[in-house]
Amino acid sequence: MTPKACVCVPARNEAEHIGRLIEALAQQTTPTPFAVAICVNNSSDATRVAAVDATVRFRASFMLEIIQRVFKPDLAHVGSARRAAMDLGAEIVGPDGLLISTDADCRPPADWIDANLAHFTPDRIVGGRIELDELEAAKAPAIFALRGRFDAYWQAVRAIEDAIDPVEWDMPPRHGDHTGASLALSSDLYLRAGGVPLLPTGEDRALVDAAIEVGGKLIHPNAVWTRASSRTVGRADGGMAADIQRWIDCAASGEIPSVPALLHWEERARWRLQAKHNMSAEAYVKAERALPPMPCDMPLPEPVVPL
Repeated sequence: MTPKACVCVPARNEAEHIGRLIEALAQQTTPTPFAVAICVNNSSDATRVAAVDATVRFRASFMLEIIQRVFKPDLAHVGSARRAAMDLGAEIVGPDGLLISTDADCRPPADWIDANLAHFTPDRIVGGRIELDELEAAKAPAIFALRGRFDAYWQAVRAIEDAIDPVEWDMPPRHGDHTGASLALSSDLYLRAGGVPLLPTGEDRALVDAAIEVGGKLIHPNAVWTRASSRTVGRADGGMAADIQRWIDCAASGEIPSVPALLHWEERARWRLQAKHNMSAEAYVKAERALPPMPCDMPLPEPVVPL
């Protein structure tokens, strides 16, 4: 039987983490057959062995496919590895199947695959909310407190966007994450978008942009989420691990991170509203990508505690 969905994982020197991901995937409650495609790339540890051992140890019922690659130095990055894993996934599920990207240090909840399947249509891109893994909270409580403040800030940003420029297929309540840790789209849409761009960082956001350009509709259902490690040494420059290291540095120094003032988000939402009326979807994506970054001119606010 051809699997309906395939979880696609880039993994470089992930022997320490891959077993926890495999355990979480083995515990999925979905009755739908699914596969797991892992690209082990440029690794010097026992990532492949750890993945196979965990699959046996946790009596996983999914189909496991692992490919090993040694990319040339200029391509030895997460973009190449995620593309290889998702290309393999597309071969496994065929054009009507669902590809679900995640990372080797994630630990999705037991209903993760079912939640993705529940929101699956051929033209949807399903972004999953990213939570820090609560198993690590005792090691770095300051990070979790700071993450709570960021969550409240982004909730305020989304409220501004929903008031000025609501998206009919992505209405509130919603979150705002769409990264490689939890990102799902049909195999057909993935291939029409050209696959994962071969970028050393930001390949997941670039894939979303490319899928939107060919008609994909990005959604952020709160029911779709996963946990990610709070590690500070990641596999991609500028990724989540780098953000967490900055949070640790801020917590240690007592510094409050700066973020764009909400006024900038209001201006950006109004720009989007006008641009969408005047541009094609492809031109709009390119124009937004070319906008200058917003200035970080406001200290990250304390969450408002309801009375």
